[in-house]
Formats: sequence, structure tokens, C-alpha cells
Amino acid sequence: MIHAGRVVDVESQKVLENQSIFVKGDRIQEIRPTMGETVPTGATVIDLTKATVLPGLIDTHTHLLHEHDVRLGFGDTHLVGQVSQMGTTKRALFGVRSAREMLEAGFTTVRDLGNSGVNGDVALRDAIEAGWVPGPRMVVSTRAISLVGGQFDRLPVEGQSLVRQEYVEISGVEEARKAVRQAFFDGADCIKIIVDVGVRMMSVEEIRAIVDEVHRVDRGGFGGRPVAAHAVSDLAIRWALEGGVDSIEHGYGIRESTLKLMAEKKKTFLVLTEEDPRDTESIGMFEGVRKMWELPKPSAQQQAMWDAMAKSRIQKAFSLGVPVAFGSDSYVRRPGMTRGQASLSKLFAYTEAGVPAFQALQAATIRAAELLGRAETLGSLRSGKVADLIAVEGDPTVDLRTLTQVRFVMKGGKPIGR
Repeated sequence: MIHAGRVVDVESQKVLENQSIFVKGDRIQEIRPTMGETVPTGATVIDLTKATVLPGLIDTHTHLLHEHDVRLGFGDTHLVGQVSQMGTTKRALFGVRSAREMLEAGFTTVRDLGNSGVNGDVALRDAIEAGWVPGPRMVVSTRAISLVGGQFDRLPVEGQSLVRQEYVEISGVEEARKAVRQAFFDGADCIKIIVDVGVRMMSVEEIRAIVDEVHRVDRGGFGGRPVAAHAVSDLAIRWALEGGVDSIEHGYGIRESTLKLMAEKKKTFLVLTEEDPRDTESIGMFEGVRKMWELPKPSAQQQAMWDAMAKSRIQKAFSLGVPVAFGSDSYVRRPGMTRGQASLSKLFAYTEAGVPAFQALQAATIRAAELLGRAETLGSLRSGKVADLIAVEGDPTVDLRTLTQVRFVMKGGKPIGR
């Protein structure tokens, strides 16, 4: 039994005062006003009367087995080094730390989208489910499906075998279908595709073949497995939408006309992976790296333009009614921050762009659960749902940054760290 000072109902956008949450096993039995209830025999009472309780957070775009230390270089340098020097085994062990840090920051579910070696994400997911290591519930994609070369810029022939450690390369419709079958055989819960890398772009036919194959498997009784599409340019986004994907990841080059199309159809989520403009520590870090590598500094006008474009993209997506789910795409090492803290900081970009705190919370809870096809069990606090919840000081529906003050985490009915 949990006595909560405040409970956030993300579905109705209400904050309920003085509530008792009854948990049995991994499920919420009931939520009702606190009225001096008799404590059932053998029950544990958790006093959160001075805190705000809300659903566990969901990050729909993570790379828990991947880290980029910008001090070591840019472009392909860091990924080549990680693949060739660490291998999948060490990366899975690195992922153990990332997973724990995500859970401690309040993320009880994540969708991990590749850059995990050959099925390292499956190993980490299974280890968490078995109780071997602490971490959030993981929905994993295995290796992303891409065109030849993956997301590498260019590699000599001798080094091109590294691509297969990170991506399943396709060329044509039949290879696209085969890649989906391979992913499901490897243990994928979802599919990640790389629609564009510079001028390289998947065809609509290849995208549609992937989506059709996923849906064919789903009709066989395996449940919904969403297709996530890395798409940056507006043309790539349009082709991904035509192909029937479930989410557009990043969408940095999306035009207002495409946002309107997504808002009208409401079939495809936009996962906005933006930077918190107030993250001064990271800004300082990147400035130091820029000097170290003698990289040109963007002009004040360029930086202002980039910031304005990101802000406008976020504002328009929400104001037009595009389905938005939160994703951090956090993998750059941030000195002084855990992986969970770095991921959480990305959510604040939404409110910095003028999005109401409640809508930002929905993107990281119930909307994210809808994208994952798990809204019946995750994403909000309701009787019968999984008991994933966190408690923070203050009121995140007023000031979203109070999410940095997590004081309690429960995943599947089990308190974390107690």
C-alpha cells in the first residue's frame, strides 16, 4: 500500500490529492482517496505523502549498449572503435550500467533501437527479465535494417565486415523481408529501419515490404511489433509514411506540410529527439571538444537558427496534434551525468519550446505506451495496469524539471533499491 500526497493522472490531466495505491503482485489493484484504511495483514506501507506519484517514464529511443565519447573523434571513428575493440560481450556489460542508471532516473520501460552489436540488446533484455541485473523493461530491435553500409560514411573493403556487426544490410524487397525474419528469429520485439543516410535512401517498396512482413507475423498471433524509421530529410519521412511505418525517429528536416499530414492521419508517431537548450554543462563540454579538435565554431546566427528550428519543430508538432512520443537518443557521454540523467534532460526540450508540462509528461508515459502497443498495461496509473511508478518532490505538471528529483521507483510492483 502506497500513501501518496499527490497522484498524477496523465490520461485525464488531473492531479489527485491524498490517494492510496493498492498493489498486489505486479499490478495496481485500486487507487482511491486515503481515508484511514486498515492495513491488510502482511502488507507493507510506503509513505509518499510528501511526494508526487506518477507513472514510470518511458523512453522510446535508447541505445543502452552504445556510447560516444566525443573526445575520441567524430564521424565513423567512435563507432568503428567501439565495434572493433569492445565487441558485443563487453557492450552488453556496459549496457548493464546504462540500464541501472536509466531505472534509477525513473525510466521503467525503454525501447532500445540498435547499435548493440549482434543481439547484445536481447541478452540485456533477457538478463533484466530474469532478475540477474536491475534495469527497465526493454523492447528491443536487434540490429537495425539498413541499406548497404549502414550508418557508416565510408569504409575500405577490409573494414566493411564491421557493418554487419551493427546492421542487417538489404538491397531489394526480398532481402528486406528476409531481414525482418532474421530479426524476429534473433528475438526482436520491434523493428528499426534506417531510411536515409545522406543521399542513400530506402525505396518505398523496400519500406513497405518490411512493414508488410511485420504485419504478416503479427497476424500470426505474436502481437504488435512497431516499425521505427530513422528518417531525417522530409523526403525520407514522406516515403516512410507511405510505407506504413509506426514511428518517425528524429525528423529533423520535416516540413509543416508533412506534420499536417501526420496530424490528419494520426497513424504514425513522431519521436522528437531534441537537446535541452539549458544543458550548459554539455554545451561547455562540446565547446572544449571543438577547441581540442580545432573544429570551426558555429556563428551566433547559425546557432540561433538551429535552436529556432528545433523549437519550431516541437511547437508545430504538438500544436497541430501530431502523435508525439518521447525518445532521448542519448548516447553521447555527458561528464557529471548518468545515462538516465542525460536521457531525462532531453525531455525538457519540449517545455523549453513552450509545450505544457502535462503534454510533455504524456509523451513520456501514455503516448509512449501507445506507440509500443502496450497502453493496456503501461503508461498510466490505473487498476489492472502494471505497477510501474515513480515519486518526485514538487509537482512535475507545473515544473517538469522536478523529474530530476526522483525519490522512489517501483517497477512491476517491486520497489527499486529498498
